[in-house]
Parts: sequence; structure tokens; C-alpha cells
Amino acid sequence: MQHALRQAIRRTGQHSPMNTRRDFSTWLSVLVLVVASSGTTLAQVDDDVPQPEAPTTVEPAPTPPPTAQPTRETVCDDGIDNDGDGLTDCADADCFDTPVCEVHGPERNDERCSDWIDNDGDGLIDCDDSDCQADPVTVCRGSAQDFQSRQVQADDTARDLPRLTGDMTAEDLIGNFGDNHGERDDYTCSDGIDNDGDGRIDCQDFGCRFDPQVTVCNQSPGYRFGVVAGVGFSYDFQENRSIRTAADVNFTRLQLRALGPIPYLDNSFFLLNFRAERSFRMTFAHFQVPLGKSGHFVAINSGSGTLSNQLIISVAKQPLLDPAFYLVNAFEQGNGAVAEVGGPLVASNRVAFRVFAGGGAGFSTGNVGGRFFRNENENFTWVAGAQFQFNVIGHFSRFDSPLMYTPMPLGLGFWAGAKYDQRATERYPAGNASLWFRTGWISLRAETYAKYVLDFGGSFQMAWNAQLSVLLWPKRLFFAADVGQFTAQEYSALPAEFDQRPTIIRDELRIRAALHFWWFRNIGLLTLMFDEGRLQDDGRFDTNDRIRRVRLEAQYRF
Repeated sequence: MQHALRQAIRRTGQHSPMNTRRDFSTWLSVLVLVVASSGTTLAQVDDDVPQPEAPTTVEPAPTPPPTAQPTRETVCDDGIDNDGDGLTDCADADCFDTPVCEVHGPERNDERCSDWIDNDGDGLIDCDDSDCQADPVTVCRGSAQDFQSRQVQADDTARDLPRLTGDMTAEDLIGNFGDNHGERDDYTCSDGIDNDGDGRIDCQDFGCRFDPQVTVCNQSPGYRFGVVAGVGFSYDFQENRSIRTAADVNFTRLQLRALGPIPYLDNSFFLLNFRAERSFRMTFAHFQVPLGKSGHFVAINSGSGTLSNQLIISVAKQPLLDPAFYLVNAFEQGNGAVAEVGGPLVASNRVAFRVFAGGGAGFSTGNVGGRFFRNENENFTWVAGAQFQFNVIGHFSRFDSPLMYTPMPLGLGFWAGAKYDQRATERYPAGNASLWFRTGWISLRAETYAKYVLDFGGSFQMAWNAQLSVLLWPKRLFFAADVGQFTAQEYSALPAEFDQRPTIIRDELRIRAALHFWWFRNIGLLTLMFDEGRLQDDGRFDTNDRIRRVRLEAQYRF
């Protein structure tokens, strides 16, 4: 081939005009030879490169014959759709009557909010149930809520929530798993400090997060609105009916509350309390803002409960339905407004203080703005005093609820305070002391109040009350009873006209006992109470000197 190529090239060099056609044929022959030569050369080059072996065809393994799919859900707790109908375990009608899919109790944890069972029998399953939408349940959170939850956990130092199993609910975390059980009211849950020293502040604390009586830490941010409604039947065993009928049924209480943070003020708090049984009226108003970051505060309120907490505890938190009237009536006579400053005296909050001062005019009717004057008595009224709190074991607040729903941890605390009160017709110094002891299923509270009236010849007056609560069946049944007394020395220099004299309160001995049944978590409460008392007969009142009545009352609190 190479020799022929050279001969053809040589011939093309010998051309003339006469041989043009022949030269074209010659060049065409050369081109064909060049292409053939190139192809031969490339083939020789390709032969020098190792060529891949031809792929070997692998025969596929024989497919086993298909297994027949079950026609029913064969296992009701394996998380598998056994019969392929799109329904798994207890969501499949095949499992409805099996023991594993029966109602088991409250739907308040991740396990029961993802088992396809209507555990509490309310017709709603898992995440359709509102109980599964609140902490500590996490399986029903959407992506936005889950992201927010992760952000909160990243920003604070609170420990992760323990996993709840079986019959455990969120309330079982209170006082356990490192919680000191010292923050369980709207005040201590919004003051910006760790009141009970367990490492959790305000709404991070289990008591603030999971006690339904705390409203400032609800999942819905901003302002809150609460209602306490009570309907009761009462029967008076005494024969004299000059004041009350023998039997009655009515709305015994209708309390409305609005509360929440003050805008743009961290750790601030406000509360407006209304009563609407007979007429719509505001009975208590409170506005509180922090002083620095150490837990101190300044507050302005309507003046009730300067030393005793009987008048500032909600009617929803009274274990004997009403406060002990004889303990406060002669001592907490109301003011137009009171300012107070308080906070911890030591870093551990074992010792705290509050000082207060307030004023007004005339006689208080117990309502905000409720004032009246008699016999043109427009004397200015004012009060000033201080109170100290000592947390010996555990941590307490004067706003804590005496109601018992779950067992309480060991705790011992007491309060002591004094004030000077200038009323419309009398002046008196007064002192108050109270004690709270709790352990497990038992709670004991005791309080005493005393004053000395400087006018009308002087009179020493004193009242005391002791209250016992016993949790008979957690989350279902508890018993409460109290006994108390009011005594007063007679005035030696009273004015001739009765209207010029101070309010006369008769000596009284009172005992009450109540059995409470939680018919719906700690929102619905049914109470049967017996009330008996003996009053001093001073000849001026057309009333019995004895009280004996029974009350049956149903409450709903939210």
C-alpha cells in the first residue's frame, strides 16, 4: 500500500495542460489510497490498546411467588398496616374491640396522643383532642410550633421535659423532677426571678407551665380572660328567717378576670377582677412592674389584703368556698388605692419583704371606687405597714392556692407584719401572722389578726383561723375544714348616737367542713359543705345567735 501511494504521487508530479483530466483521476486515486492508508494505520493503533471484554449477561434470580396479604389487621400495636387498607393499628376497625385499643385514661402525653385511641372517651382522638395541643405533648406540634419550641429550648437553661408514660400527666411534673413547687400563681410566675431556687424562672417552672390556675403562662400569648362560675343550693336549719329563706338556689359566684403583661415592660403584670352575681362591679385591681433585675417590684392596687391574703385569693381557690369573714372584716377595711414595694432580702429568696402605704376617704364598700359617707363624715383614711416572709422549707407565695389537686412537697413558711390604720371613725395599730405547712397529702394553714382601737375608750380585738386540707384521692377527692374565732373588748366610751360609733362586730365562733370532688380535671369542682357558727347576742340585731346550714355547689373555672 505504501509503495502504491508513492507511485501515485510521483505520477501526479509529471503533468501538463494536456493531461488535466488524467491528473484529476490520478489525484482521486491518491485520495482513496490516503484514506485507505489512514484507516489501516488507525486500525493498527487501536489493535495496540487493550479492548474491554464483552459484558457477560447475568440471569436474574427467580422471583418468589407473592404472599397473600391478610384481610384483617392481625397485630394492633406494631405500627404496621397489616391488611393494607390505609389504617394502622387502633385506627383500623378490626382493632376497635381488642384490649390494646380500649380507653386507658387521660390524653395528656406523647404516648397517648399518638396511639389512635380516644383515651379519655371524649370522642376526639390524638391530635384532634385539645388536650394534646398543650405542653408537655410534642407529637402534635406543627412545624412552626416545633421551630419555636426548639428556639425556646436553645435560649433558656431549663432542663428537657421528662417523658410522660402511662397515667402520668403534666400536673405530675409539679414538685418532681427537680421542681421545687414554689411558683404556682400569676404573681410569682411573672416577676422575672426564680422564686423557689430550682433553676427555672417564671414560665419555665413546671408549676407555672402546668398548673391550670396559672394563666400568665398559657400557650396563647398576651392578655388572658378567665371565668369562675358557681351554682349552689343552700339550706338553713335555723327557724328564724328574718334575713334569709330556708332554702335557695342561685349563682353563688360569677367572677371575671382580665390579666396579662403590661405592654413593653418585661416581667410586668396586671389583674382586673370583677364580680357579677348581683351587679357588675370591680372588686380588685393590681398593676405591678419590676425594679431592676433582682426580683424587686413596685405595685399599685385597690387596697384589699394589706396583711392578710384572704381577700386577694380568687374565689376559685377557696377550699371552703368563701374567705373567713370574721378574720378580715374588722381588720381589712379597704382603701382607695395602695402602693407597695417588695422583693427578696437574700439571693435565695428565703426571706422577702413588702412595705405599703395607701389612702382614701369615707367608708369602703369593698369595690373599686366604692365609697360612701355617713353623717357627713369625710375623714381621710390612710394606712402604712410592712410584712416579711420566711421560707424555712420550700418556697411559698401569699397568692398560692390552698386547694389540693395533686400531692404537695414538704414545705414550711410563715409571714409576719404590722400596720397602722386610720379609718373614718377609728384609729388602730394591727398585727398579723400566718403559717403554712404542707407535706404530701396534707396541708395546714393558720392565721391570726389583732388590733387595738385607740378611740372610744379603747378595745383589743383579735381573730384566728386554722385550716386543714387532706387529699383523699389525687385529682379526684379532697377534704378541707377550718375553725376560727373573733373576740373583742367592749368600748367604754361610745358616743350616744349609734351612727357615730365604729362598726360593732359580734364575737363569733365558726367551724366549717367541705368535701370536694374534681368532676373534670381541676376545672370542674363539686363541693358539699357544712357550716355552723355561734354569734354573741347583744340585743341589737334581729338575727339568730346561731348559724347552721349546708351548701351544695358546682363550680367551673377556666
